[in-house]
Amino acid sequence: MTPNSGDDVILLPMNKPIANDFSARLTALWTVFLLGTLFHTQLALMPLFHNLSVAESHAHNYISVNAVMWFMLIFFSLPLLAILGSVFHPSLRFRKLHFGMTLIYSVLNLLHLVMDSVISVPGYQIVLMALLFCVGLALNAVAYGWIKAHDSSAKHFNFST
Repeated sequence: MTPNSGDDVILLPMNKPIANDFSARLTALWTVFLLGTLFHTQLALMPLFHNLSVAESHAHNYISVNAVMWFMLIFFSLPLLAILGSVFHPSLRFRKLHFGMTLIYSVLNLLHLVMDSVISVPGYQIVLMALLFCVGLALNAVAYGWIKAHDSSAKHFNFST
């Protein structure tokens, strides 16, 4: 390569390992969670591609389909906002809110896993829900560590929280 040829390579400093970057780890975990959730939904619809019927949910007897759609929009949108917040707004207040959100998602995933087990959902769906629950536990641990990292840096630099 010659100087000013337009093919110059820019090397970025790599003084901080990615493993210590909480926002990168949270982004990765939330992305895995969202992809797993989408796959969980797709697996439930796979019989349609083989001209088989899809069992109807019993929840529709108690709640409108419109309400389910709004719940799903919120359920998918909050992790997207959590990713953006962890990258662009890493304040202590956001970290605590984010940690609470990860706890709520873990409880919801556990309930979903238990309900899938009770109503005899196919085994592959149970395995996927168990994996999503484990990803949720990892999110809890990383989000908690993110709060603690702020606390330790505040003490180190004498910041008031």
